[in-house]
Amino acid sequence: MNFKEKIQAGKFLLTSEIGPPKGIETKELLQDAELIRNRVDAINVTDLQSSVMRLGSLAVCSLLKDKGFEPIFQVTCRDRNRLALQSDILSAASLGIENLLILTGDHTTLGDHPEAKPVFDLESVQLLKVVGGLQRGEDMKGNKLQGEPPKFSVGAVVNPGADPIEPQIIKMEQKIEAGAEFFQTQAVYDIKVFENFLSKIKHIKTTILGGIVLLKSAGMAKYMNKNVAGVSVPDDLIKEMEGAKDKVATSIEIASRLIKELKPMCQGIHIMPIGWDKKVPLVLDAAGL
Repeated sequence: MNFKEKIQAGKFLLTSEIGPPKGIETKELLQDAELIRNRVDAINVTDLQSSVMRLGSLAVCSLLKDKGFEPIFQVTCRDRNRLALQSDILSAASLGIENLLILTGDHTTLGDHPEAKPVFDLESVQLLKVVGGLQRGEDMKGNKLQGEPPKFSVGAVVNPGADPIEPQIIKMEQKIEAGAEFFQTQAVYDIKVFENFLSKIKHIKTTILGGIVLLKSAGMAKYMNKNVAGVSVPDDLIKEMEGAKDKVATSIEIASRLIKELKPMCQGIHIMPIGWDKKVPLVLDAAGL
């Protein structure tokens, strides 16, 4: 089964994430992907993550596809107008890429080219509607596409720790109406916060993959608490990292523990290693996945 069929069948899903390099050397990236072959259902490829200039998501997705992996092409609205967005999505389909994750994207001022002009011609809900139109065989202006239309499994993101949470839920409902079939969440560290989120979306029927970001240090946890909206790392986890003799082992233990707690609550897990790609198999082992 492909990723879309697994969603439709209600299978528990595992996805991980790869960030393209800042250059054209992809040997290590492909080696890291081999470590999780047959262990995850799909691999996200980030689209200029954190607004940092890197090798493109589409190129890396194509390389992964050629190697027999199932990539998820992340598409942000930040850098392209509606012409380029539609063109890149059609290009993905022509390369056999069948999964999309639609995001608005971080502002360029957060990245390594802060003077770059942001585009944001569309935002995520609008682009989801555009993808729906492409799958019906027409572009954003209603012009007919030639030949068979593309077919995708289309995902979006949600932040379960946002405060207030209501705007996130409204946006989530809009994304589902616009065609989102699955959601990957922002990092979850506080299970009670995630439970509160789930209690408020009981009326929504969709596939949710809980997000796991590997904690590299107590400093990273404190930084996220201060600077990343909707992410709250509890004090006990910060103390656990501060007292860790082996920070990598402790990080893996925390991630696996969170996965075990999240697993009964949602339909899948999305792991974001942020440079610790080689640690993903260890997390999966520790979590019994």
